[in-house]
Amino acid sequence: MCIIKYQQSLENINKRTDFFEHIRKEELKFGDLVLVDTKNSTYHIHVLGDSRYLVSGGWFDRNGRSPAMIRISGCTWGGNIIKTDYLAACGMHLEFNNRVVTSTIQKVIVFHAGGKN
Repeated sequence: MCIIKYQQSLENINKRTDFFEHIRKEELKFGDLVLVDTKNSTYHIHVLGDSRYLVSGGWFDRNGRSPAMIRISGCTWGGNIIKTDYLAACGMHLEFNNRVVTSTIQKVIVFHAGGKN
């Protein structure tokens, strides 16, 4: 039997993530609302600014913690590699700074407070 090991650099993995439909944290402003549908739940994320968000739905509802003022670590594939500049990306998992990781993101809808979508 032959074992072939294939290693990817973090740089190459990072480049591939740009092909995922995503929303970057920097694209959002105070008052924006982001709805994130995952395989198992829906999350309502209100942008507060200063890297803080008011989150309800999903794990937060099930554990009696909605709404929660929290930071969002970024998006992962469920492992240790994280895109810290992403708020949400289809096909990835949303990770909150309380270590909660969602199921796979299916759809993201953004409602900009200024009326532009």
